[in-house]
Amino acid sequence: MDLGMTERGRELHERLSEFMDERVYPAEAVAEEQLAALGDPHGHPQIIEDLKAEARSRGLWNLFLPHRTEWTPDPLSNLDYAYLAELTGRSIGLAPEALNCSAPDTGNMEVLSLFGTPAQQEEWLVPLLEGRIRSSFAMTEPDVASSDATNIELRIERQGDEYVLNGRKWWISGAASDRCRILIVMGKTDPDAPRHLQQSMVLVPMDSPGLTKVRDLPVFGYQDREGHSELRFDDVRVPVTNLIAEEGAGFAIAQARLGPGRIHHCMRCVGVAERALDLMCERVVNRVAFGKPIAEQGVVREWIADSRIEIEQARLLTLKAAHLMDTVGAKGAAIEISAIKVVAPNMALRVVDRAIQAHGGGGVSDDFPLARMYAGLRTLRFADGPDEVHRRQVARTELGRHAN
Repeated sequence: MDLGMTERGRELHERLSEFMDERVYPAEAVAEEQLAALGDPHGHPQIIEDLKAEARSRGLWNLFLPHRTEWTPDPLSNLDYAYLAELTGRSIGLAPEALNCSAPDTGNMEVLSLFGTPAQQEEWLVPLLEGRIRSSFAMTEPDVASSDATNIELRIERQGDEYVLNGRKWWISGAASDRCRILIVMGKTDPDAPRHLQQSMVLVPMDSPGLTKVRDLPVFGYQDREGHSELRFDDVRVPVTNLIAEEGAGFAIAQARLGPGRIHHCMRCVGVAERALDLMCERVVNRVAFGKPIAEQGVVREWIADSRIEIEQARLLTLKAAHLMDTVGAKGAAIEISAIKVVAPNMALRVVDRAIQAHGGGGVSDDFPLARMYAGLRTLRFADGPDEVHRRQVARTELGRHAN
């Protein structure tokens, strides 16, 4: 099994590494200053637009689409892109957006490129690919266990030439930003259909009458720049032409959307962990306790060794999943995709936790990025399916091999 990059992948990896060193890391402090000056936790610092323009000029733009389209005539493999996603994870607040490769836009663009009509693609996909707007994906609901997507209750009812939406959604990432212009909303069109054919997806503009943003939800006290919002739909009307694919296809589309995204998330987790390990090592070689550098303490060396071992294990498993997606498809890679979704966030949380401990009180402050890293990573144990759902899938497959 060859898990190495292609020649093109290596060239892009080198180019992206240079971009990160020359532009992205220096921009982190600038972005924080500009965001503070805006006085809005969901504001949009100018430095991000500067980075986007620079990334585009360097050919580091829309690298995530794994299938051939008119916009991506020569797409990267999932494996090649995985290595790039790891690099962007090292500056997760800036790099993915700078490359127009940040969630939830990536998944939404994949949906629109695969299932959207030409009119939908012209109106919404093209502006997303050009980085002119942002989008959100509205599936999770406050009143049901959304780990089982068939539970969702928001109703999508056809009335003549319109669909009427009623219900609630929450943890809708990206919806707090003024640049979010379109939602892909998953709801029930036919509650009496077979369980996995009840759901459909429709496009809902953010300025639709009856759509209310109730609040922006914090994560461990942090407000993400693009936000996680609670939304209410009261008789929201959209034309039937806003239906994606066909009625009853929502669950299948959701599954297609999540496969590549889990690779992206997990490799960015690896990148976050690598950055945290760097910060930990820098800290312990420069701090003295009990008469010697902290790095000479045996327990600290165990933290560093365990972190390196766990990072390598998670990376290899994620690269294997990406390779399988390229060679046998998402269905053939289902178990590996579930496995990495458990392994990578938990690994990164452990590494960040050790780095926090090594930093002492500074580790839980805003003087270092570690506390925010931890908050963001902890949400990934829910996002795209909680740990328990993925473990259930792995166990069911293992047990199936022993069934009579």
